[in-house]
Amino acid sequence: MENQCQNGTETLLKVSTLNCIDLSNPDIHQSVSLLKQACLDCGFFYVINHGISQEFMDEVFGQSKSFFELPLNEKMKVLRNEKHRGYTPVLDELLDPDNQVHGDYKEGYYIGVEVPEDDPEAEKPFYGPNVWPEDGLLPGWRQTMEKFHHQALEVAKAVARIIALALGLEVDFFDKPEMLGKPIATLRLLHYGGQVSDPSKGLYGAGAHSDYGLITLLATDDVMGLQICKDKDAKRQIWEYVAPVKGAFIVNLGDMLERWSNCIFKSTLHRVLGNGQERYSIAYFVEPSHDCLVECLPTCKSENNPPKFPPIYCATYLSQRYKDTHAELSVYEKHQT
Repeated sequence: MENQCQNGTETLLKVSTLNCIDLSNPDIHQSVSLLKQACLDCGFFYVINHGISQEFMDEVFGQSKSFFELPLNEKMKVLRNEKHRGYTPVLDELLDPDNQVHGDYKEGYYIGVEVPEDDPEAEKPFYGPNVWPEDGLLPGWRQTMEKFHHQALEVAKAVARIIALALGLEVDFFDKPEMLGKPIATLRLLHYGGQVSDPSKGLYGAGAHSDYGLITLLATDDVMGLQICKDKDAKRQIWEYVAPVKGAFIVNLGDMLERWSNCIFKSTLHRVLGNGQERYSIAYFVEPSHDCLVECLPTCKSENNPPKFPPIYCATYLSQRYKDTHAELSVYEKHQT
């Protein structure tokens, strides 16, 4: 695979050409250059040779499918809680209220960093014990997801080191304890049930949005669906598909990194359109710790380019973003009686 990862169906669909970062490449300067170009251009790129085996990725997708194939009443037993752990039903999330008639036509499952209930840290938003299906129902499911959570964090840290260099920072800038040393890292399994999206009618697999945090790693099956809009301020938005690449993560930057970099790096609008086929994907959202103060990076400001945003704590920022996009839990009370 060269610097560009492409797909052979461009004659049928407008498919974006994205840079590809090889984490096994000994030439770090080449990786930094490719990543910097991607972050300035569209905020999306592929990562290959990341260290997670294809065999294990297949196992994670298989286990994800096993959960979503359970009857709804079983899935509702592990409904997400106020810490955003557990099952999110179809239509639970509304990402683009200005254009969507209903919520997203997808269901999901949130798995965060495991923090025991008696740990003082568990009082913080997004920390606490996870919600798990019963062992007898899906043997080995929890162990698979915990292993993937751990491995994906290592990939995210490797990507963050290249981002740090691309921003003119020390390579270990994001490794600090208040950043990725103690992150809010959330694994989210996703299932799109085969509905056909129709933007003209306000129907989407996932409405247009940008991610909230630092970076997102996305693994997908081979069904096309993800689209990006490189210029969110254009009067007529141009949407391009991102092709699935076997064994690769699709990586995108979140709003927090755009804020941190004083808008030098882009957080890009994206959405999912369903085409009638079932689709599975696995997103891994990575943000710094609760207590991290997100303020303009020293390498991203100058007299001519002063900070555009005031400092804000990570937990404050994320809590508001989740509240804005998810249904109130009270709407599900009838399912739990």
